Amino acid sequence: MWALCGLATGYCFSSAIAPYKFAMSPLLAIIMFAMGLTLTITDLREALTDVRPLAVGVCLQFILMPLLAWTISQALSLPTELLIGMMLVGTAPGGTASNVLAYLAGGRVALSIGMTTLSTLMAVVVMPFLCSLYLSTVIQVDQAGMLLSILKIVILPVAGGVLLNFLCPRQISRIKPCLPAVAVTGICCAITLVIALNADALATVSAVAIFAVLLHNILGLVSGYFSARLCGMDIPTARTVAIEVGTQNTGLAAALAFKHFSTLAALPGAIFSITQNLLGAWQAGYWSRKPPAETAKP
Repeated sequence: MWALCGLATGYCFSSAIAPYKFAMSPLLAIIMFAMGLTLTITDLREALTDVRPLAVGVCLQFILMPLLAWTISQALSLPTELLIGMMLVGTAPGGTASNVLAYLAGGRVALSIGMTTLSTLMAVVVMPFLCSLYLSTVIQVDQAGMLLSILKIVILPVAGGVLLNFLCPRQISRIKPCLPAVAVTGICCAITLVIALNADALATVSAVAIFAVLLHNILGLVSGYFSARLCGMDIPTARTVAIEVGTQNTGLAAALAFKHFSTLAALPGAIFSITQNLLGAWQAGYWSRKPPAETAKP
């Protein structure tokens, strides 16, 4: 609901908010720093030891999601700017909201944190490479520039948060209950900004574009769950993989769109941010009412 409020605010007050385009990268850096503050070195070490679900999640994240984004965009003949936006979302690492959703869904929180962290670290190299690979016939992609941007607005803030948590654990523990609110506020502000910058374009963006984003999101959730089950993983693990694959770092996608492409290319990220929160919250609520034994029944 806060995401929808951000959408409405950005649209209604676009002229007042649009001049703050420069705030997108700092907003994402704040969200990533808050994520880093919740992690310890021990958490990361333990979360990155369950190799099989991590491998499945990473493969789905960086192979299936980009392929789905490209296929859907081509099938629906999306214009170039929206195609770029879809690919930025499809190649993005897992979003921080997945950790909260995994907890609510009865999934494995440590595994979710591990998957998010691993995909975020890998995105430094993989995301620019995949964007260049898919978009080479559409637009010239500045791989080095994207890599540097990801380092600045994702990796360094996360590392700074982990380091500060290591150096001052007692002080950080006092503010940890506030960190989810910080992340939610940052995400909603990012949505507001993207919508404000694309307020005029929204009138011309057809329902097809919204359908493309929604389809991408749903297929990510469904593919994540059933791929994990086909690989023999238990239901809590499958739930975790599904939520991780269906929850993208849309803030990063929007920030890179602003910096390296166009404001319109950031729109799929804003739409995906809303759909993934609504779908993820609904799915987590449904699963939370169904214990694994009940869910496993035909």
